[in-house]
Amino acid sequence: MPVTDLKNLSPDELVAFCAGLGEKPFRARQLLRWIYQRDVSDFSAMTDLSKDLRTRLAAVATVSDFAPVSVQTSRDGTRKYLFRLADGETVESVRIPMDEGRTTLCISCQVGCAMGCSFCLTGTFGLTRNLTPAEIVNQVCAARRDGPVNNIVFMGMGEPLHNLDNVIRALQILYAGEGLNYGPRRVTLSTSGLVPEMLELGRRVRVGLAVSLNATTDEVRDRLMPVNRRYPLAVLLEACRNYPLQPRERITFEYILIRGVNDTLADARRLVRLMHGVRAKINLIAYNEHSGSDFRTSCPEDVDAFQTFLLDHGLVAVRRASKGRDILAACGQLKAELDRSRETNRD
Repeated sequence: MPVTDLKNLSPDELVAFCAGLGEKPFRARQLLRWIYQRDVSDFSAMTDLSKDLRTRLAAVATVSDFAPVSVQTSRDGTRKYLFRLADGETVESVRIPMDEGRTTLCISCQVGCAMGCSFCLTGTFGLTRNLTPAEIVNQVCAARRDGPVNNIVFMGMGEPLHNLDNVIRALQILYAGEGLNYGPRRVTLSTSGLVPEMLELGRRVRVGLAVSLNATTDEVRDRLMPVNRRYPLAVLLEACRNYPLQPRERITFEYILIRGVNDTLADARRLVRLMHGVRAKINLIAYNEHSGSDFRTSCPEDVDAFQTFLLDHGLVAVRRASKGRDILAACGQLKAELDRSRETNRD
């Protein structure tokens, strides 16, 4: 009989699981505290559960765990974790030091990615499989052993909305008050623009939404992001206008500046028009160069002019500092060992 990994269960599913064992809902809350607050995976160590319950849990359930097989540390303090999954596949997460001693963790949701964005190293390897809720949440649990994690961003390997059900279940686990207790304001999910799934996300769960935009014309975005051929800019921006937001919330639009591709004042002017009617914040990101791409980062003076134009026309526009470049941990550079596994499959 297969055992159930309790880290794959949302809080409500954990209550149902306990009910199947004849236990009251408070047992689920106890398990959440042991698993997530105390970081315990051995049922025998959960001493406020009866010995009989601990024995029964050990027979039908398990609590999975991650430990990185390697950790690289950048000159700027960024840490990149490589995790090997049970089937031998690998994913990466990035721990990013922020201002005032805070930390953001960038986590992955898939092994590889199907979106095929031309500027992203992960996308060049294609999609191998989705991560389970446990594999998503375990990245957070592992990183917290190195110190507090203040914010979480689904901006690592994979397209979160291409793994929607597992990502939503992982969010419910992250939000559980008896568990990790991250509120929606502390978690951001980035999408390339899967419009139906984006609207479904808004109906089912609260989370900070970031949209990877990167172009102001369909011609350029088609070339950079093949998803645009299915959901062009007009469709994507209309969905953003209809996305449910709380008061004072904004959608973050990530705009990677690539030299000679999308970084002109004409692009900035079009971006202002595209944002009409959208509660938006623009994150300007210098392109992170890597060996798999001929793209180059924009010149500093072009970035300055682009940002100034947006600010002068009433948009919130900030430059996001790229960290971890020297260990391939910056935006668009994650690849885990996908290149190695691809070469192995060819042999």
